[in-house]
Amino acid sequence: MFRAALDAIKRGLRKTADAFGAGFRSVLHGRSLSEDLIDEIERRLVAADVGVRAARETAAALRTDFRAGRVPRGEDAIEWLKASLKARLGAGSLGIATAPSRPTVVLVVGINGAGKTTSVAKIAKSLRDEGRTVLLAAADTFRAGAVAQLETWSRRLGVDIVKGTAGADPAAVAFDAAEAAVARGVDVLLVDTAGRLHTQEHLMRQLTKIRNVIAKKVPGAPHETLLVLDATSGQNAIAQAAAFKSACDVTGIFLAKLDGTAKGGIVVAIRDAIDVPVKLVGVGETPEDVQPFDADAFVEAMFAA
Repeated sequence: MFRAALDAIKRGLRKTADAFGAGFRSVLHGRSLSEDLIDEIERRLVAADVGVRAARETAAALRTDFRAGRVPRGEDAIEWLKASLKARLGAGSLGIATAPSRPTVVLVVGINGAGKTTSVAKIAKSLRDEGRTVLLAAADTFRAGAVAQLETWSRRLGVDIVKGTAGADPAAVAFDAAEAAVARGVDVLLVDTAGRLHTQEHLMRQLTKIRNVIAKKVPGAPHETLLVLDATSGQNAIAQAAAFKSACDVTGIFLAKLDGTAKGGIVVAIRDAIDVPVKLVGVGETPEDVQPFDADAFVEAMFAA
């Protein structure tokens, strides 16, 4: 759905490429592969937040191919690693229905500070650029200034917004927004929710309530539940992802602030841990800085020179 831009992914992964790709090239280029080098590869995968399980399994598979004579050189190992990581990540795209199956409802969840509201704005901008009509639901009624922040984005982007009063029941706001989306015939309803810690069970249950009331108005909704994760939070993001998936059936990950980390391998760890695909990545601060997740482009950017 979004315009793919490999250059944007490369820019967003510059820190990862400098630490990850450059590191692999420095130890593998011009050398014969060896058991010791495979051990070093495993250590570097773990250091890049790929995850212990993925690192061990990748190293074991590489060792098997090395012993069979299929990966004799360091340069061969780099290409082997690229292919292995691409296969491990798989594919995932944001599902936006076409008329008359409208609206598509996208519920956006995450912890405080992950970048949810900005991510909602980025998605809205990309959808508007495609010519789709968008309605925003300001269901974050707890955080001071949250509604005002989303209102500011709605004005900048030229999209409508449904909001409630401060402290209002977020499920009621979500229901009103769903009702408005149906009445206006909009293509996509984006529901921004309050940030909550994944350990706050009562707030996690509230997400279930929001999902249920939306479904009463729009059968099958929400069609996508996107969990916004801060890429700079590292392995803690995995615990968040598991808890949110359990509470609200997460269908995809929006990995924000990817440009701020040197450990882009967290994408692999998340996919391994909860079997939910990363669908969108944030690679900068402006509304334009969102890209669809493409495993080929992502891995190539990790290893970019």
